[in-house]
Amino acid sequence: MQTATPVSTLPAAGLGEYFLVSAVFQRCLGLVYFIAFFSLSSQITGLAGEHGILPLGPWLETLLAEQGWRAFLHTPNVFWLNHSDGALLTAAWTGCGASLLLMLGVNHRALLALLFVLYLSLVHAGQTFMHFQWDSLLLEAGFLAIFLRPDSRVMVFLMRWLLFRLRFMSGLSKLSMGDPAWLGLTALTYYFETQPLPHAGAWYFHQLPEMLLVAATLVVLVVEIVMPWMMFMQRRWRFIAAWATLALQVLIMLSSNHNWFNLLSIALVLFLFDDAALRRVLPAGVCNRLLADDQRGLVQQASSLEIGLSRGLLVVCVVAGLFNTLRMATDVRLPDSLGYSLDVLQQWRIVNTYHVFPTMTRRQIELKVEGSLDGVNWQQYRFRYRPDRLDQRPQLVLPHHPRLDWMVWFVPLHPRFLDWFDAFLVALLENRPDVVALLAHNPFADQPPRMLRVRAWDYRFSTADERADSGRWWQRTDLGPFRPLPGKWRPSNPDVASGEFRP
Repeated sequence: MQTATPVSTLPAAGLGEYFLVSAVFQRCLGLVYFIAFFSLSSQITGLAGEHGILPLGPWLETLLAEQGWRAFLHTPNVFWLNHSDGALLTAAWTGCGASLLLMLGVNHRALLALLFVLYLSLVHAGQTFMHFQWDSLLLEAGFLAIFLRPDSRVMVFLMRWLLFRLRFMSGLSKLSMGDPAWLGLTALTYYFETQPLPHAGAWYFHQLPEMLLVAATLVVLVVEIVMPWMMFMQRRWRFIAAWATLALQVLIMLSSNHNWFNLLSIALVLFLFDDAALRRVLPAGVCNRLLADDQRGLVQQASSLEIGLSRGLLVVCVVAGLFNTLRMATDVRLPDSLGYSLDVLQQWRIVNTYHVFPTMTRRQIELKVEGSLDGVNWQQYRFRYRPDRLDQRPQLVLPHHPRLDWMVWFVPLHPRFLDWFDAFLVALLENRPDVVALLAHNPFADQPPRMLRVRAWDYRFSTADERADSGRWWQRTDLGPFRPLPGKWRPSNPDVASGEFRP
């Protein structure tokens, strides 16, 4: 029978120990889980509910008809049992409650497993709205946390391995994709203005001298490609990699609305430090309380099953991570069985591919959806956080993740995003309450419109002189009706090609 080690006999935190690190990480993970669940709780029915943009029920039925029993393996989620709005909301709010317990120090493996299962289910339920790398990162970190032991070198290594892959793959993809902006070191001269959802800090960064932005682009590549290798070196080199990664994450937060992505990255950086390092920055009372609360559940002799699981995880995560990196960076064709296994692991979000901003967008194209009752007078729907009024200060949204606002940014970039946008326009024509609730303004609250049109605008940041003269943060140019690709938008009638959409 295993017994917990008394708190009074716990080893003192020191070099190479990770009891305090694990305790802090668990609470940080709980915080990120809470933000993710809470942010999603107000959006999930509008995105995937019974009357949402992409209703979950019909999609699951299609998967089951096409894939048979393999649908349960490829799309794991609890909503196969019940996909009602109530089930979606119950999962989101249960996740909020469970993550609060984790923040309070209840780090039982069953609780961590519950959080993983609930968020994995919501990620699949949200379909295209949940295909973001931070969702995968949270699940991969959450899965490893289920098996985390502060005295397990294997699990500490796997946390570092996750952080390494996140940073290194992101940097490598910038080069392997051959994007001229990254290869020519001009990426940051575009990024702050053209990112998915800039806040006011981005305007100030965009005003920096071009040569400084070019130098900063080079620094980003060094931090992402060179410094991750230091994560496996001696303590001093790990600390250099840790502080460089922390600095980059803070700068991203100061210039971008990347929800809780950077907070989770910072939490993973903790494993590059050790207890001795954390004791230098945390008050002694906090350290003692964290250790006293956590070690009753964490410090016990590892069973042979636990040792075997951790070693198995080591093999799977390292091998799959290496092949994912190879597959992302090259055109090599892997054996079908290996490729299938990697795909299944990614469907379960256990070992993922990461490539943050491998190509740089050079224009900020904003889509404005307008509706009309008579085809003469048009009124505009307004998104909550997308650039709109020229004198409106770009909003600080983080750590919230407004999924609809983010996804609209992608629509002009590639035809694969047009299907969901088509479904969104249909929902507006039907005035579905859960969908219009995702918007800041619905001009047809009393009566649905008879027709819609979409216009495209090219937004750019005002210069410092332009803003001083006019008070405007943005300048814009009308690009006319949004014509994605003639014949590629599954139009209900030819009016779509002219920029209008009718039932």
